[in-house]
Amino acid sequence: MVTASLDDSKGEEGAGEVASDDLVVAPLAGFRFIPFRRNDVLQMLRAEERLGESPRQRFEAAANTIEYAFRDEFHVIRQDLKECYASLDPDADTRQFPKVAPTGDEATDLLASRLESLLNRANYEVLTDEQLKKAFRSSSLFQIRLRVDLKDFDNVLLYCRGSNERTETVRLFFGLIKRKAKFVNYDRVVLFLRFADRGVKTDSEFTPGRVMIKLFQNVPDADLEMLFPNTRVAMRWSDRLLIGVPALASGAIVATTKLGAPLLLLGALGGFWLGLHSEPVVLDKRGLLMIGAGFGALGAYLWKQWSSYRNRKNRFRQALTRDLYFKLLDNNGGVLLRVLDDAEDSECKEAFVALYFLLAENRPMSAEDLDEVIEGWFAKRWQAHLDFEIADALQKLVSLGLATEDEGLWSAIDSEPAIDSDSL
Repeated sequence: MVTASLDDSKGEEGAGEVASDDLVVAPLAGFRFIPFRRNDVLQMLRAEERLGESPRQRFEAAANTIEYAFRDEFHVIRQDLKECYASLDPDADTRQFPKVAPTGDEATDLLASRLESLLNRANYEVLTDEQLKKAFRSSSLFQIRLRVDLKDFDNVLLYCRGSNERTETVRLFFGLIKRKAKFVNYDRVVLFLRFADRGVKTDSEFTPGRVMIKLFQNVPDADLEMLFPNTRVAMRWSDRLLIGVPALASGAIVATTKLGAPLLLLGALGGFWLGLHSEPVVLDKRGLLMIGAGFGALGAYLWKQWSSYRNRKNRFRQALTRDLYFKLLDNNGGVLLRVLDDAEDSECKEAFVALYFLLAENRPMSAEDLDEVIEGWFAKRWQAHLDFEIADALQKLVSLGLATEDEGLWSAIDSEPAIDSDSL
């Protein structure tokens, strides 16, 4: 859970763009997520054809048992989670029936706890405070400067699933300079927020105590702060220079050509009023017009520079909005239902794979040996590098009556499964 307060910004690289055609992707090991659909995993296992007729029939029957058991379990979880979220749902279109139920902080803490458990079962990985701070300080590929103040939130959960290391060519200074940038890209990111009460500093759009849940896709680790609702776009030094240097040069020209004579006239008038010289200064209609024209030109120049600065920031905001439009997958209650479905699929996939290779090896195996066989199969056969949850998968098989352990060695049970879904 992220609880740190941070108001940080991106790096100060020059204005440029990312050349997506130069993108290189490399998978990262260490994540538990199996990057294949549930039915695809079954087809992949069947395609191995390593089971005889009897073991194959046992596997097919067991696969049905696994699916039915988790379907029933997650139906109960779904109803419980919907009930837990009901009082916090900002998108609800139904009336609340008076009842004794958790509200406020108690309801939020309960929902956060349930969501964390569910995300873990769906093979999402938690992003710690330190990882988030490091990401906030990393150089942005998005080529804008972003600021986020985590003091606006009482509660922040940030989870990711599926990752790969990417290398992209970033063009700087209108394409004159190119550099290679390496970053970690997350396939899915879930963000859970509860807005804090900051008194007079509270943003009018952020109702204290309100809960927000978001699901995003394809998020670089260096751009995680773009996901927060209080993200502020700021000008980088490179952008300030692009505006400031021409502004100073043209400002000097305006000052010498348009303000020279008016300033001399005003200086002489001021000197006479202060008694610095005794020669009177005549301020006629022509002089007034000259002063008015000079300061009018200065005002028009300053307005033009301010408009240029504001328009550039607006372009950055539009770019940020456009990018988020394609990254946002779901909101609030929809995120919960997606994660529920992902968790059910993950549980089934892990059980399928563990049982199949217990049957295929046809011998008692240690958890470590079975884990090595499974991870090697995914890596060599399907180019998927992952950290398979062997202990959790075997425990699921035991709960379903599909496997047993004897002195550290595991075997598939050659009998009809006895389902005990309460122990899953």
